Amino acid sequence: MYIHLGRDYVLNDRDIIGIFNLETTTISPRGREFLNYAQKNGAVVSLSDELPQSYVLADAPVDTVYLSELSSAALRRRAEQMIR
Repeated sequence: MYIHLGRDYVLNDRDIIGIFNLETTTISPRGREFLNYAQKNGAVVSLSDELPQSYVLADAPVDTVYLSELSSAALRRRAEQMIR
């Protein structure tokens, strides 16, 4: 199944490693390090012109971080609806 992440972008749910709240994740130094590392390696894809609220870590085609304006709760609900 596919999950809409924002800006007409969909991702296969089998490729999703995790859905994270951007605000709470960047509180810790380890979370900031991870996102900085991904940014430096060109692995970040922004799906919005707005301030992102969440990010999705996916393993296809390579490890990629998708920044979304949708909240992590909204993305999680979309993923759960696919299961039903």
